[in-house]
Amino acid sequence: MTGCVATTEDLARPAAADRPRAGPKPAKPIRDARVDVVRGLALLTIFVDHIPRNAPALFTLHNFGFSDAAEIFVLLAGYSSMIAYGGLFRRAGIRTAVARILRRCLRIYLFQAGLLLATLVIVRIWMDLTGLTPRFGVAPLLQMGLLPGLLRGLMLNALPNYLDILPLYILLLALFPLIYLGMRRGVWGVLALSGTLWLAANLDHQLNLPNATADDGWYFNPFAWQFLFVIGAALALVVRAHDGLLPWRGWAVAAAAAYLVFALFQGGSWTDWGLPDLRPLAIDPPDKSHVGPLRLLNILALSYLLFSAPTVLRVSRWRQFRLIDACGRHSLEVFAAGCLAALIGRILYRTFDATWPLQIAVNLGGLALMLGLARLLDARLRRSVDPKPAGR
Repeated sequence: MTGCVATTEDLARPAAADRPRAGPKPAKPIRDARVDVVRGLALLTIFVDHIPRNAPALFTLHNFGFSDAAEIFVLLAGYSSMIAYGGLFRRAGIRTAVARILRRCLRIYLFQAGLLLATLVIVRIWMDLTGLTPRFGVAPLLQMGLLPGLLRGLMLNALPNYLDILPLYILLLALFPLIYLGMRRGVWGVLALSGTLWLAANLDHQLNLPNATADDGWYFNPFAWQFLFVIGAALALVVRAHDGLLPWRGWAVAAAAAYLVFALFQGGSWTDWGLPDLRPLAIDPPDKSHVGPLRLLNILALSYLLFSAPTVLRVSRWRQFRLIDACGRHSLEVFAAGCLAALIGRILYRTFDATWPLQIAVNLGGLALMLGLARLLDARLRRSVDPKPAGR
């Protein structure tokens, strides 16, 4: 990437932009504020996008190009995994690092199980009270019966809409030790293998895992989406090797910006905005399930600009972004809260129609819940790390 050779040894030292001027080196790498802020924004966006007929969803990322918050979430998952666990492999050894990763996978699975159970119960109660049938999410599982649908969902064999990204994350994180060990031998080799698998999944859509709720398998095809995760892991190495910033190259910036302008015109939601259709090419939108090439280029262009601009690094540390930064740091809990808030929003829209007052209440309420939870969790974390001395 960017013409340099990076190794996993680069994780042994913090980036210059993050290093203290004096004193010993920290035992653990310092968090990259860009990652937490951007991931926090992605989580808030996912909540808004997960409510059909939601007016604010007309102005989220997917309306201005080919990719959306899901690509950001997965790429940053790979980036943060390399920062968090890559260094742990060096400090504590393979056994400790793998055990930590497996515990994290188990925690994510428990959140997935809790979300699935809560969703099935809430929707079942709503159906009994209103006599309405859901047009979203867990309808296929409920058609199997509450208990059979729950069991299929817990086996990750039946992934309903809106609850299908955490299973992908579990699978990719479980594979991270292999990715890390492969990158110790050669980053480019792992990227080539991963890219070949992505290409195969795009050429043959049968290459997927089974999903009882859909004939074509997992919506987020892991054979394709793993490429974004691996790119994120490699990106972390390159960023660390260059002291916290990707090399700024005028031609690369121009190419990335030009592509994003093309993506805006080609992928913009012109008709939804009530504007003339400005698409230059008569082509179908790129496939999300398999991360079509146009979507892949879109997220790569965004990532290059994000990680090469010093201004982005400075802005991500502003106090104004502290709450969003907290959302990114506590991404699992905030994501779960957003999923439940979006479920309530979908139910309310289905029951009472998506009126403007209801949309305002649903969106403000959901965002307040997510931001409030992030603030609460962040305050609790700060107290546990830096408790007040006794008597004060």
